Amino acid sequence: MNIRQKNEEKEKKFLSPYAALSCESKGRDREEPQCDLRTVYQRDRDRIIHCKAFRRLKHKTQVFLAPMGDHYRTRLTHTLEVSQIARTIAKSLDLNEDLTEAIALGHDLGHTPFGHAGERTLNKLCSKGFRHYEQSIRVVEVLENNGMGLNLTKEVRDGIINHRTSGNPSTLEGKVVRLSDKIAYINHDIDDAIRGKIICEKDIPKEYTDVLGNTTKKRLDTLVKDIVRNSYGVNDILMSGEVQKAMMDLRQYMFTSVYTNPLAKSEESKAYEMITLLFEYYLKHIDEMPDEFKYLINECGEDEEQVVCDYIAGMSDQYSVSTFQTIFIPKSWKM
Repeated sequence: MNIRQKNEEKEKKFLSPYAALSCESKGRDREEPQCDLRTVYQRDRDRIIHCKAFRRLKHKTQVFLAPMGDHYRTRLTHTLEVSQIARTIAKSLDLNEDLTEAIALGHDLGHTPFGHAGERTLNKLCSKGFRHYEQSIRVVEVLENNGMGLNLTKEVRDGIINHRTSGNPSTLEGKVVRLSDKIAYINHDIDDAIRGKIICEKDIPKEYTDVLGNTTKKRLDTLVKDIVRNSYGVNDILMSGEVQKAMMDLRQYMFTSVYTNPLAKSEESKAYEMITLLFEYYLKHIDEMPDEFKYLINECGEDEEQVVCDYIAGMSDQYSVSTFQTIFIPKSWKM
């Protein structure tokens, strides 16, 4: 029995007419034999989970640099929360849950060490600029597997590149992830900011909590149910005007009160200096980068500056600090 074909038939029978069916995927850049067990989107999900860039997310900053405590979010826990929210919405709307999950798990693979502080730094340093969503695509198309990438389907890559606020995904599953990303980070960043004593729940303007709720659980429930209510049976992913405005206004409040708060951002200047010095060092010492990056330059013809950017962007917070110490901090002399 071919399990994949059986599951493809289930999709045709049970999914929404607006769902992206696995059997109708636009395919991969390099054709491959089909799997007997998994659909193309299930295979993409598995490739992302097993890739090195995904594992490194566990040691990359979400908002708070080097937080002291086990319960602050990292880039990996953020990714898992986005996936959970997106899958709930997709399942409720009879969309393709496997495609949704693959996009959600891959959407932040290109994030730098030290979160958006690292992203802003590399954007200043690199002549071509740096945007994490573009880097996520570069990870899955080039950087994994020694220049071969993961060979993901076009639908998954489209969802990854378009998860940003200004993006326009071509599938409803991609649109679900795009909204789920905001729902996740707004609410878990509030949770972390309260834990870090930067704000407290009563600081959040009542005009937002009256609409969305006055706890993380209530806000998540309101936002998810509003999307399902307004999108069911429709060829779009929609929110009611009142809830969408409250969410976006709350997001702006977070930028003002948390994301640019001096207490939360107090270490960012150090991260900027460290990444700058590492970038400048490796531009002058290409031969000291790992073999897989030298291979991209010497065998694949990739631009040196781009590959240095790739190397630094892929570093975890811990690894970048350790590398900096090895290069720039004097070691104790021993006999």
